[in-house]
Amino acid sequence: MTDETHDHQTHDPLASARRIVVKVGSALVAQQDGGPAQDWLNALADDLAAIKKRDADILIVSSGAVALGAAQLGLTPAQGASLRLEEKQAAAAAGQLNLMNAWRSALSGVGVNVAQILLTLDDTEDRRRYLNARATLETLLDLGALPIVNENDTIATDEIRYGDNDRLAGHLAQMVGADLMIMLSDVDGLYTSDPHTDRSASHIPVIRQIDEAVVAAAGGPNKARGAGSGGMATKIEAARIAVNAGCAAIVARGDGERPLSALRAGARRTLFEPQGSPEKARRSWIAGRLQTSGSVTIDAGALAALRNGASLLPAGVSHIGAAFSKGDAISIRGPDGDLVATGLSAYDSSDAARITGKKSDEIEEILGYRRAALVHRNDLVMVSSLSPNALSQHRNRTSTP
Repeated sequence: MTDETHDHQTHDPLASARRIVVKVGSALVAQQDGGPAQDWLNALADDLAAIKKRDADILIVSSGAVALGAAQLGLTPAQGASLRLEEKQAAAAAGQLNLMNAWRSALSGVGVNVAQILLTLDDTEDRRRYLNARATLETLLDLGALPIVNENDTIATDEIRYGDNDRLAGHLAQMVGADLMIMLSDVDGLYTSDPHTDRSASHIPVIRQIDEAVVAAAGGPNKARGAGSGGMATKIEAARIAVNAGCAAIVARGDGERPLSALRAGARRTLFEPQGSPEKARRSWIAGRLQTSGSVTIDAGALAALRNGASLLPAGVSHIGAAFSKGDAISIRGPDGDLVATGLSAYDSSDAARITGKKSDEIEEILGYRRAALVHRNDLVMVSSLSPNALSQHRNRTSTP
């Protein structure tokens, strides 16, 4: 489960990470009187701005809307535990505005633009909605904005009763190809058992594999103390999602001033080491788990461009085969009909047929909208990159043109 001799102080994931998801719990954002913890947010904003200055992307997953909204609507903390679902949704609707105002106030003070993104689980599971959400997030990051992400609690029922923002953070890290996810909480990581009841409990600095022992340990140290709807068990679930996508995960205390600076200085935390890289994990998922729904044939110029790492543009497509929907996995075939790649399509087959062979600046006039590529390079896997065994399995799944 662990390697206690690993010198975790010498390894600083924050220093090398290029894309970071930071999850902030309700107890950190909302004060006991129901107002935002503005001083704490202002201090965290200093940390976030310093990270952005080294050209790293940051996304925040922030809880707190229900807590802030409940106070605004006159629902006291004591009543909050027994709120009806409709009341929680109303509190979320009122509190989300307060939450975003608090984040905007903190980050505008350090010259960082913010944007609000509200997601439900379907937005990360449905391929079409997944592509739409990811395209929006990527555009915001390209424009230098810092997305503040939360569950869309005003319409999502199961998420409020059973979901939590730890898992959302894990799915978000997977969606955007993050290489580090930090879950700030009121505990400094995972212990072998509950340190509040077991004096022999020891802190676990590094976890290289999430096994049954890790899951069992998660029932202890944060089971009673975890804020919001989560706890250590859900943090383990979130970490599992992240590390399987090639993203390192950290659980650390966030209730001190400038917690990210504290991490850089060696503050105690638990680090979950990633399984490979985000790019390798994503390409493995595309190549090994998706059944293709349709196909396109490309010309020699497009094939050469793909081999050089480019996206597939409509101009290089010569024929649309079987029908497919936006977000579906499609087979990409070369001029001779051989399978050369597979990827996720940004268009459905009917729109793709209308823009086949067209230049990018012609697409909007034809369709009324334009996406940069038919298949983005991040959503594409070349057959030549597959192992012989994976290639055989892949050809079996994509044998129908």
